[in-house]
Amino acid sequence: MFTIGDFARHGRVSARMLRHYDATGLLRPAHVDPASGYRYYTAAQLARLNRIIALKDLGFTLQQVRDIVDETVSTGELRGMLRLRRAELEAAMAAAEARLVQVEARLRAIESEGHMPTNDVIIKSVPSVRVAELTGTAASYAPEDIGPVIGPLYDELFRCLDAAGIAATGPGVAYYEDAPEGGGRITVHAAVQVSAPLQDGTPRILDLPSVDRAATIVHRGSMDAVLPTAQALARWVDANGHRSMGYAREINLECPENRDDWVTELQAPLARD
Repeated sequence: MFTIGDFARHGRVSARMLRHYDATGLLRPAHVDPASGYRYYTAAQLARLNRIIALKDLGFTLQQVRDIVDETVSTGELRGMLRLRRAELEAAMAAAEARLVQVEARLRAIESEGHMPTNDVIIKSVPSVRVAELTGTAASYAPEDIGPVIGPLYDELFRCLDAAGIAATGPGVAYYEDAPEGGGRITVHAAVQVSAPLQDGTPRILDLPSVDRAATIVHRGSMDAVLPTAQALARWVDANGHRSMGYAREINLECPENRDDWVTELQAPLARD
């Protein structure tokens, strides 16, 4: 048998926790010395302790843990519950990481306030281009809402093109517009240049209209962190007496596997003088 201290060390828990489990009836000692009151545990009780800790980490209350453990949850069932909890934790970590990216982007935008780009912005005309596209709807124009929509759209777009035997002939072109249902929602167009006949199927193939004048700037890095570049472009447009018209197009000039190495041109259409 193990003393409470030894059992706590083997179970990687505190003796205080074991006393609490004893008091609540969740995990009783195998033996209590009637004279000293010392608690003793057996190695076999580690299995019950492991289940208790695992179920607590799944978010169950102690009463729920007792009910489950006393019903003898099978190893297979417990494994499935732990896998579900692992998936939930991984999703929470991914969401937290995405929020951190947006916080860092806002900080960079704040730090760049007052620093106007000079040679970075070019005004040019954008010719009409034929693209194949799929569309979806995002909750807002915020990067954290656009990213989860446009990524799967591009994955599906390239699967459709492969199935149809259509090859991309140029870079990807992402563009946006207010969704018909309103409420701040955005229609996301995930497109890529092709040289195929026009069609209204899946994917849709169309000619994007030309833009007479667009203020353009190159963003280097993940599009999750595009905010400072986009706002630098907006400040330049305003400071130079121009007026932007609608959402900027995004031309994916380089898209290596590492998203931090992406190169994207933002094209903000300008109103005529």
